[in-house]
Amino acid sequence: MPTPEPPQEAETDDATVTGTDGEGPGDQARAADPWEQMPEDALNRAGVGIAGSEETEEAEGTEDSEARKASDDAESTVETADTEAAAETPVVPSRADFLPSPLFVLVLGLAGFAGWLSWRAIELEWAAEGTAVTPLIPPLLILLGWIVSVAVHEFAHSLAAHLAGDRSLRGSAYLRLNPFGYRQAFGGLVLPVAYLGLGGFGLNGPPTYVDWDSIPSRGRRVVVALAGPLASLLLSAALALTVSLLVPVGQDSVNWAISSLAFLSFANLTSALVNLLPLPGLDGYHVLAAFRGSKWTEFVVANGLFCSIAVFAVLWLPVIRDLFDTLIYTFFEQILPNPTVSGMMFHGKLLLQFWS
Repeated sequence: MPTPEPPQEAETDDATVTGTDGEGPGDQARAADPWEQMPEDALNRAGVGIAGSEETEEAEGTEDSEARKASDDAESTVETADTEAAAETPVVPSRADFLPSPLFVLVLGLAGFAGWLSWRAIELEWAAEGTAVTPLIPPLLILLGWIVSVAVHEFAHSLAAHLAGDRSLRGSAYLRLNPFGYRQAFGGLVLPVAYLGLGGFGLNGPPTYVDWDSIPSRGRRVVVALAGPLASLLLSAALALTVSLLVPVGQDSVNWAISSLAFLSFANLTSALVNLLPLPGLDGYHVLAAFRGSKWTEFVVANGLFCSIAVFAVLWLPVIRDLFDTLIYTFFEQILPNPTVSGMMFHGKLLLQFWS
């Protein structure tokens, strides 16, 4: 039998049999695999490259948080430095701290315009002939004039307090004659207007805005307490003198503007006299508190508004109010050359309380 020949080995290409580095065919095949040549984080296979990416994200997140923290720290440091610099920068005093507020100038101008319209009785010209007219401009004149009077009263308190040692009022609405910007606007503006409209007499709110502890001596506290009534008294005298010059002795007048000025003189005098009473909520109480100690002042600071309303309620009683009005009218008749001024004051009161 013929002897079988051994199988011949297949001829292979030298490029596939022997590598350049002498590696075997299996190693060279793996080296030629494109998947092995790609970076692990680029493989689109489940679970490949996750750990590395998480570590990278954590590292990037840590770097971002540290950068944000450093930025926040820098900003807070800058803000703190700016705040400290602003706190250390002293407030430069200015003459503007004592200049009248534009609102006060506006109210004063409106009062002057209302006074001119009242002087001319312009509302009678607007109405048809023979028509009954309820004047509305004179009450506006009285209201604006009383707001100006309240501002002057509180300005006197605050100016005296500033000169006596209370520097907290510098540049405030009290020293700039702006009653619409008061810290206690209800007690400083709303209540005095309500007192005048309802009761027909003047009464200012308590000066609770004054820092009495910063005023060292008793004498200065007394001066601060009496400054407001003194200002109201001077306003009353100036208005009464104006009416006396406009209306000669022995004559009477029903001019709306003159009657309004006469009633404003009455309101300022009543405010000055009532505030001199040594009762809580009034200026006279602070005269006594100057000699009694801080407890008296603390009481009226906490309860000043209620005490002021209580005083008004007592004066609003018909018996007391009629007696009070009679005394004030008699006082004006005795000191003024023209005794008819008291009648003009009563006419002005009727113009204000047109609804009654």
